[in-house]
Amino acid sequence: MKRRQFFSVTALGAGSVLLSQCARTTTEQTNSASAPSGSNNATAQPAALATSPSVFTSANGLLELDLEASYQTINIDGKPAKLMAYNGQVPGPRLEARPGDTVRIRFTNNLPEPTNIHYHGLNISHSGNADNVFLSIEPGETLAYEFTLPEDHPAGTFWYHPHRHGYVADQVFAGLSGFFVVRGDLDEIPEVKAATEEFIALKDFQLDEEGNIASPDRMAQMMGREGALVTASGQVAPKVVPDISFPENGLLRLRLLNASIARFYRLQIEQHSMHLIATDGGALSTPVEVQELLLVPGERAEVLIRADQAAGSYRLLNLPYNRGGMGMMGNGAMGGMDMKNGGMDMGNGHSMKNMGQNADQNTGQNTSQSMESAPSESGDAMPLATLVYNSSVSELPSLPAQLIAVEALPAAQNTRRLDLSMQMSFSRGMAFTINGKTYSEDRTDIQVPLGTVEEWEIANIDADKMDHPFHLHAAPFQVVSRSGKPEPYAAWKDTVLVRGGETLRIRVHFKDFPSKSVYHCHVLDHEELGMMGVIDVQA
Repeated sequence: MKRRQFFSVTALGAGSVLLSQCARTTTEQTNSASAPSGSNNATAQPAALATSPSVFTSANGLLELDLEASYQTINIDGKPAKLMAYNGQVPGPRLEARPGDTVRIRFTNNLPEPTNIHYHGLNISHSGNADNVFLSIEPGETLAYEFTLPEDHPAGTFWYHPHRHGYVADQVFAGLSGFFVVRGDLDEIPEVKAATEEFIALKDFQLDEEGNIASPDRMAQMMGREGALVTASGQVAPKVVPDISFPENGLLRLRLLNASIARFYRLQIEQHSMHLIATDGGALSTPVEVQELLLVPGERAEVLIRADQAAGSYRLLNLPYNRGGMGMMGNGAMGGMDMKNGGMDMGNGHSMKNMGQNADQNTGQNTSQSMESAPSESGDAMPLATLVYNSSVSELPSLPAQLIAVEALPAAQNTRRLDLSMQMSFSRGMAFTINGKTYSEDRTDIQVPLGTVEEWEIANIDADKMDHPFHLHAAPFQVVSRSGKPEPYAAWKDTVLVRGGETLRIRVHFKDFPSKSVYHCHVLDHEELGMMGVIDVQA
C-alpha cells in the first residue's frame, strides 16, 4: 500500500492457572519492560506504525514462531508514542495457518504487568496452553503456547490479543493485537482466489501530552473509550490513508478487523457495493450485497469489491454511528454532567458525542434515537482508505455463485437467558452485569454437557439503551433472530451486536472442546467493569 496525503482534514475534529515449569521459563526483564517510558536509546528514532506487518506462515503442517510483548516508542501522527507492541510492531505480525496445522508460539512477556494471549474466534481447546484466558504470564516469563487446528476448521479471518482480566482493555487499547488467518476452502474458490487481497485493521488510540496512552477516568470507562487518533492499516486517518490499487482484473478482496476496544465502524465505499463473503466465523453460503457494513469491536468481515465505476479514486469511509448510552440522564440518574454540543467531555480527550443513535446492522441506517440531546457537530464521514484504479475494466469480473454452505444447527435441547445491564449501587458504584452479577473467576455461571445444542436469549436491558457486542469463547454460533425477526442470512459468528433494548437469540452446538472459558461484552472496558461470565463445557 502507498501513502496518500489529505491536506483537508475537515472529516475530523481533531486469579491464575500456572503451567508446569517445563512449559514456562523466566527471563530477565528488558529495560523497556521495567521502564514504560519507552525507548532504551535516547537517540534512536521511533519506529512507525506497521503498515505491512511481518507475516509468519505455516510450513509442513507447523506454524512456529517467537512472539514478544513489550513497550515500544512508535511514531504516530508525527509524535513519539509509548505503545505496547508484539515483536516491536503495531499492529502485530500476521499469523497464517491451515486446518490440521499445529501452532507453537513461544511467547515472552517483557511488559511490567501480567498478560496472556487469546486466539479470538479460533475453534480450539480453551484449556492448558492453548486458548486459555485464565493463564497469567508474569513479567519476564516465557510460555510455550501449543495447539492444533481441527481438520475441519473453517477458513477465515481471526485475530489474537491479550485477555488477562484486569489488563485486557488497557493492553488492547495500547496496541496489542494482530491478524490470525486460517487458509482453506474459501480461498480456493476460483473467483475468490483471483481477487487481490488486502488487510485493514481498524484501531484507535488516545495519547496524553507526553505520548503515553491516556489514563482513563471512570466515565470514559463506563462509556467505553474511543481514541481521538483513528488508524487504518497503521496510518492515521484522515491525514494519511492507504492507497489500495485495484488489480487489472478489477476484483478486490478486503479482510477487515475492528481491533478497537469500543469504537464501532460503519463502513461505506463511495459509489461501490460490497459483497460480503465471510463474517467472523467464516464463509457465507452465497455472497450478500451490502451498501454499508457495521463492524463492532472484535468483529471481522471479508468483502469482494468490483471495479464497476469510471476510473478514479474512491474513499472507504467511516460514517457516523451512535452506540447509545447516557439515556438515564433524562431521569436525573447522572445529573450534573456537561452535555454541551450534544455530547459529554470526559477529559483526556475522550468524547461521548454521538452516543444515542442506533444503526441497522446490515445497512447502518439509523433506526432509533434514545438521547434527548441534539446531534453532535462532529458527525462527518471519515476517510479510512482510498481505492484507486487507473482505467476502467473492460469486462466486469464475476462473483462466486456459491461459497461454503452454512449448515443449520440441530434443534436446541435447552434454552437460557442472559440479561446485559448496567447497574448502580451505593456499595459498588457503577457495574456492568450479566444476569445481575459481575464477573468472578471463582464462580461458574453456566454448565453445559459436551455435545449439547442450546439457544440463548441475550437481552440488552440497559436503561440507557447502550449497545453491547457479545462475544462467546466456547464455540461458534448462529444468530436465529433479533427481537423476534429472523436474520436475513445464515452465518457463523463469535461476536455479535446486541443493541439497546434488543433481544438476540443465538444457537450454539458445544460439540468439540470440554473446558472452561468465558463470554462477555466486547466493549472491553465493560468486560473489565464486570460484564463477563464463566462457562464450563463438561465432558
